[in-house]
Amino acid sequence: MVKQNKMREIEIEKMVLNCGGIDDKLERSMKLLQLISNRKPCVIKSSKRIPDFNISPGKKSGCKVTIRDKKEIFSLLKRFFAAIDNTLQKKQISDDYFSFGIKEYIEIPGLEYNREIGILGLDVSVVFKRKGKRVKMKKIKRGKYPKKQRVSKDEIINFLIKNFNVEVIK
Repeated sequence: MVKQNKMREIEIEKMVLNCGGIDDKLERSMKLLQLISNRKPCVIKSSKRIPDFNISPGKKSGCKVTIRDKKEIFSLLKRFFAAIDNTLQKKQISDDYFSFGIKEYIEIPGLEYNREIGILGLDVSVVFKRKGKRVKMKKIKRGKYPKKQRVSKDEIINFLIKNFNVEVIK
């Protein structure tokens, strides 16, 4: 058996859950994210003006939660994939990350309808990395992170099939 180089192994860096909404819907979205992740969500302020949704720059327009604990990410991802029937479209996967949406939180196994929240959906983004990515992020003595060190679309697909039995369709 050939050992793979440790620097080429891929791992999940973080998972970001987010919900959009203004005023009353924003409060319900924050309750939903707190229910799912047991963490306090942070509020996102808009940088653009979108008159159709009554959003102006600086106005609160959504909330998000970032999870970095690997065990928690794996347990949540199994539940989220069950909510979308263990299928992802190829266009939802990109280099270094994949994203998908859940239309109604009541589709997630283990969650029941909550009258205070109502019917809401959420977006899930999962970011991948290889060892050595910290070199790109640090402030002092920042190094280069070459393109070959990025996680490709095919590697993410293989990771999902191997760890979560996810079917990737066109």
